[in-house]
Amino acid sequence: MAAVTRVTRTFFVASIVCAAALLTPHVVSGQTAPAKQVRLITTYPPGGASDIMARIIGQKLGEIWSQTVLVENKSGANGSIGIEYAARQPADGSSFVIGNMGPVSINPLISKVPYDMARDFQPVSLVAIGPTVLVTNGNSPAKNLMEFIKLARDKPNSMNFGTAGPGTLGHLGGEMMKRLANIEMVHVPYKGGVLAIQDLLGGQVQLVFADPQPILQHIRVGKARPLAVTGAKRLPVVAEVPTFAEAGLPGFVAENWWGVWVPAATPKATAERLQTSLAKAMSAPDIRQKFEEMGIEALSTTPEALRDFTRAESEKWGKLVREAGIRGE
Repeated sequence: MAAVTRVTRTFFVASIVCAAALLTPHVVSGQTAPAKQVRLITTYPPGGASDIMARIIGQKLGEIWSQTVLVENKSGANGSIGIEYAARQPADGSSFVIGNMGPVSINPLISKVPYDMARDFQPVSLVAIGPTVLVTNGNSPAKNLMEFIKLARDKPNSMNFGTAGPGTLGHLGGEMMKRLANIEMVHVPYKGGVLAIQDLLGGQVQLVFADPQPILQHIRVGKARPLAVTGAKRLPVVAEVPTFAEAGLPGFVAENWWGVWVPAATPKATAERLQTSLAKAMSAPDIRQKFEEMGIEALSTTPEALRDFTRAESEKWGKLVREAGIRGE
């Protein structure tokens, strides 16, 4: 697969950050509060990275608006249930959704979903992007990425990689790695990333592309061994872990991302007010620090940048989905 190169991804992220910076001078301290109770819909259950991120953003928007923002969890079907629910909400500015790579770009490629992002939503802003960490068991004989690849080449299909399910970033990352490294591994889908990590620690699977937050504690005590980060640059919370390119496998970049959308019929002025408030929230030093501690970069963009970004991601991953024959459950 023709993966997004380090230069391309770095240039793109830099460009959308610059676009956000151009908007920043227009953000003023006194934002107009929405006229009614606002609900921030997140498409995953409480406790995960998406939920924690939503609560951080909701709290900051509440401070800007001097109004409580309720976080509403609508989970299931790898985020598709929450996206469908958000599409059916009143288009009056009283609700918006944080969607990520799975339900926005990947699920429509691998299964029939009851929504159309272009038809049912207005894009507002990209809010975050972050890599995963490729880890193996702390007792694995592989001390680095190339040693693991050699083990996999020597015994095809002897290595398993656990994921949070079909079409997740972990699944796509494993399929990309198989092609770039010319190895064969067995995909083991779970009902969530935490379950995959548990079996990695127990030795039932040999590899997991894990979100930074749940795996860091296991890396620090030696139960999990990091082999590489999937971003174009190193991750500050595990600064000692190389990128795939640095570890010997160039061309591999696979990052998760999150954006904000409102129902399609939402008045343009209402969507613009939310975008302006998000630009202020995501540039706040405390938000940036909290996100960095989670291994995620806080961002804000124009609606057009989010639209173009998600379109490019769908095209990028669509090729891999077709080549690997990936289908939803």
